[in-house]
Amino acid sequence: MSMAELVETEAAPRRTKRWRGRLLPYLLSLPALLVCIAILVPFVTAAIYSLQRYRLNLPYLRGFIGVDNYIDFLSDPAFWNTLRISLVYTAVTVIAELLLGLGIALLLRRPTRFHNAVSIALLLPLMTAPAIAALMWKLMTNPSFGILSYLVGLFGAHDFKWASDPSTALFTVVLVDVWVYTPFIMILLLAGLRSLPRQPFEAAALDGVPASFVFFRITLPMLAPYIITASLFRLLDSIQQFDIVYAMTQGGPGDRLMVFQVQAYLEFFQYTNVGRSAALLMILWLITNILSNIFIKNWLRLRARAHGHA
Repeated sequence: MSMAELVETEAAPRRTKRWRGRLLPYLLSLPALLVCIAILVPFVTAAIYSLQRYRLNLPYLRGFIGVDNYIDFLSDPAFWNTLRISLVYTAVTVIAELLLGLGIALLLRRPTRFHNAVSIALLLPLMTAPAIAALMWKLMTNPSFGILSYLVGLFGAHDFKWASDPSTALFTVVLVDVWVYTPFIMILLLAGLRSLPRQPFEAAALDGVPASFVFFRITLPMLAPYIITASLFRLLDSIQQFDIVYAMTQGGPGDRLMVFQVQAYLEFFQYTNVGRSAALLMILWLITNILSNIFIKNWLRLRARAHGHA
């Protein structure tokens, strides 16, 4: 074998390894690229539809109308009602679940066998599909034969209408949401509590610091990043809630619980107005984007303060 052939033989494996090294980053990023495409295609499609007059029952009227769908919402009382109800529903559910989740996490913060067993048992509602949970609660709150209606009747409330009454519909749906999703916040905060350093609490115990001071000045500040993270997840989910609200009330009674997702669903499937439905979803995306940015900025600020950079 000549010297040139020997050099060529030794260089071939090196070229192969070099090409493999160049292709590896692209192969590793391929799943993320596919997920990005799967997200962007529907998003761009919805954005295009939102700029069109597009009704399924009147296809010959389809055409580009710019931002007219968005402008129409500004003078539509139904849109402002949807915005108000969505924000109220989100605020009430997130606050209630955060307080309950934090309280339960504080009770179960010691990693004993009993506490671990209880925390696992409390996760059972989270394993139930929201639509199934809503239907189950709809049966339990039936005024004629529901077990909850019977129990409430024992305390004198014999005509409690639950989700069928505009004055109690929001309370009923929030109750179901809290039952399903409080375990999610509980498990996140419980993980945060058990990961906190023990030295500050041991020093406070030795100095005889009151429990209220420890909670508000040590526990809560150290737990704040976990609270913000849990609140962000629940906020993004609550403002887009569809399963529980639609399964329980279909947005009613009347328009009492006409949240964004239910309104967009009805615009598409009941009124066949694709353009208006897409515009509603784009507005919902804008609201969630603004709220998530606020939460993320606060989370970054708290993290910087914890590391001594703020």
